[in-house]
Amino acid sequence: MAAILCENCSGQYRYTQVNQPLEINCVLLLIMFGKVFLDFFTLQVKQKNVKVSFMGYFCVSLALLDFTLLMSISFIFHFEDFALWGVRFTKYHICLFTQIISLTYGVLHYPVYLLAGLDYYMTIAQTSQFPKRGQRLLYVFAVVVIWISGLFFILKVPAVYEELEIQNRFSPYQCPLYASVQSYSVSCAMVLLIGMALLACRKDVLTMLLSVRVASFASQPVLMFSYVSNNNGTCFKWQLLTRLLICFLGTWAPFVLLQFIVLFLGARIPAYMEMNVPWLYFINSFLIAVAYWSRCHDVELTDEMWSTDPFVSWKFCFMPFNNENTEPADKPGAVIVIC
Repeated sequence: MAAILCENCSGQYRYTQVNQPLEINCVLLLIMFGKVFLDFFTLQVKQKNVKVSFMGYFCVSLALLDFTLLMSISFIFHFEDFALWGVRFTKYHICLFTQIISLTYGVLHYPVYLLAGLDYYMTIAQTSQFPKRGQRLLYVFAVVVIWISGLFFILKVPAVYEELEIQNRFSPYQCPLYASVQSYSVSCAMVLLIGMALLACRKDVLTMLLSVRVASFASQPVLMFSYVSNNNGTCFKWQLLTRLLICFLGTWAPFVLLQFIVLFLGARIPAYMEMNVPWLYFINSFLIAVAYWSRCHDVELTDEMWSTDPFVSWKFCFMPFNNENTEPADKPGAVIVIC
């Protein structure tokens, strides 16, 4: 059955099946409950005063869709066999709905990351933005279009439809779920790029890490790095890359390590679990860092410029900070960067 799906699909839309018995619907419910809790917990703990963005709206829509899926399969699991609006629902629909969601999630990684990257690249250096209402409507429209497009793509691909029909007829006791090749390739690319950046900046990263110390700023503990400023444009980009890496890994190092372990073990995570809000905000920070580095000379040092990322503060990667409200520096007159 996997061969039917792969023969008629392009390479980027192939999937790896993860067979699960239908009897473990209760486990599926627990997994979805945990995922929904994690989604809404992440949305709750993130910084609230951030600029609107496509990725922010997409994360909210993903959390709502996960919640809708959880409520639907919970309702079916409780009543087991019932009819609604002339349609009969059984426990098999728990598997069917999860399959459709997994397939839809699996084909949205590339378009979502591409749109989010373009959004940040075009808006990261803007001081004047679209009117708030118009910008929000634009993002809402883009999110709705991308969800509808993904769902219609999955339901209209003949091979996917045939696969679901075959599973419905001949595999009533198994529920094959799918791991997206798109997500796997994105993970490989991110680990490779981060590894190459660390290798290229290994000396600067090591020097900055050795100079780190804890200081007090605005009544909060911060990490302070000493460095000598350089006005050369090329050196500035390399120093900026070092600081971006430290800021990014300072927040998301556990996710990078988890990616490396998953790739090393060759584990395949079902797509309905793989796309979640924490993962999207991890990708979001990576895209913001790329946008900052590629347009570093266009970035203006304004307060509004730094309210882009809900989890990582990039402000001090750009702005040399005089130590007026901090402890004295190790070397008098040294410029301080706080990440």
